[in-house]
Amino acid sequence: MKQGLKKVLIPTLAITLLAGSAGVLAQQAPKPENLIKWRQSAFQLVAWNTGRIKASVEGQYNKDEVQRAANTIAAIANSGLGGLFAAGTEQGKGWHDTSAKPELFKDGKHFAELNASFGKEATELAALAGGGDVAAIKAQFGKLQRTCKSCHDDFKSKD
Repeated sequence: MKQGLKKVLIPTLAITLLAGSAGVLAQQAPKPENLIKWRQSAFQLVAWNTGRIKASVEGQYNKDEVQRAANTIAAIANSGLGGLFAAGTEQGKGWHDTSAKPELFKDGKHFAELNASFGKEATELAALAGGGDVAAIKAQFGKLQRTCKSCHDDFKSKD
């Protein structure tokens, strides 16, 4: 790269990066009700896609349907859901009242472990779904459901 171009390009890039960072820092933190809405929405998508997988593995198997649903669950599970359980969202309303138990906010380590397990099991299910081995998919789907149940048992109020 020519020296003259370097002298212009490097400061311009630096200014652009700093300006972008300042914009991010200037943004306000999301309102608690928005965080609650987003997590409720994410888990509704997980529930819908879980139902799609269950219907397929227990009925007329559809590899493409299972693959799409498993990929969606894995994407959501690995999207940083834990950040939607920020301080200030222990109580409140998103689309409806939060069902997160207060214990979730007191036992961050256990919640993080369950959240990591959810991501791991969802990723494994998505990997298996591409192969079409229904028995393996059913077994992994069971592991995913047990992970979900563990978190619900520990941290979700009963509806």
